[in-house]
Amino acid sequence: MAWLEITINTTPENIDFVTTNLTAGGFPDLVIEDQGEFETFLEENREYWDYIDEELQEKLQGLSRVKLYLEDTDTAGMERLNGLIQRLGLSMTTAPLPDVDYEESWKDSYPPQPIGQKLIVLPYWLADSDADGREKVILDPGLTFGTGAHPSTQMVMETMEELVTPGSVCLDLGSGSGILSIAALRLGAKSAVGVDIDPKAEDIARENAAYNGFAAPEFTALTGNVTADVPLMEALSQKEYDIVLVNIVADVIIGLSPILPNFLTAKSKLICSGILDTRLEDVTAALTAAGLNVTHIRQKEDWRCVTAERRCL
Repeated sequence: MAWLEITINTTPENIDFVTTNLTAGGFPDLVIEDQGEFETFLEENREYWDYIDEELQEKLQGLSRVKLYLEDTDTAGMERLNGLIQRLGLSMTTAPLPDVDYEESWKDSYPPQPIGQKLIVLPYWLADSDADGREKVILDPGLTFGTGAHPSTQMVMETMEELVTPGSVCLDLGSGSGILSIAALRLGAKSAVGVDIDPKAEDIARENAAYNGFAAPEFTALTGNVTADVPLMEALSQKEYDIVLVNIVADVIIGLSPILPNFLTAKSKLICSGILDTRLEDVTAALTAAGLNVTHIRQKEDWRCVTAERRCL
């Protein structure tokens, strides 16, 4: 099926006017590309973003437009859209899109991802493919953060290859898709607990664990904020963990630092990632202030992964 991409250029002041009229006119499926909305989104979610793609920011500079898509055979829809655009005093451009099966083509963006020496991340539709002797971590990559493609996640998994031993007990704070917990179990861990503040992540992590044949008590998924939910923190801290994983962003790691020792024994290893090189000093200072010693720093591109342990008294 061939499609047409229709672009309507406007201004930040008129973007709501355009989208409202298009929706009312029977065209509700719109793509908005607007610098102002992008910057507002970033500002409202500042605590979750350390890194913003500069190339994307440049592409959005001064941009305000609306896109929609019609089948190239939908002459009635095109006539209706043309009439609406003329009445609104706007202009539009039309470009044909390749005849692609978009329902399936998105899967091409998720090839097998070998990580380290032992692991390979596979989307669920490639679960039966040859892993070349590596341990398979099978995911639905379209659901939430954590597909193995980002350097921060790769560094954690590479560090886990060195530190996870048969029978290890792991705690994953900010578990997202559950990829790190699943990787720990593949590497021989006895059990893993994944905690995320997003309740959707709990279901997704549990689903991904099932793709790999893991369920409770091997893998437990929980929802909660360990910095605000004292009962949750206390319940989690009753258990002894060999490995604690925190793959989020610098500001969240800094906020978690004071309570992280609650989850660590004298033999535990803490692996923190999602840290831009410009924030490394802030994170290591917070960990040190919390009574931890940084024992190793791994780097990949602009990102850093820190391994730490409790300071011996």
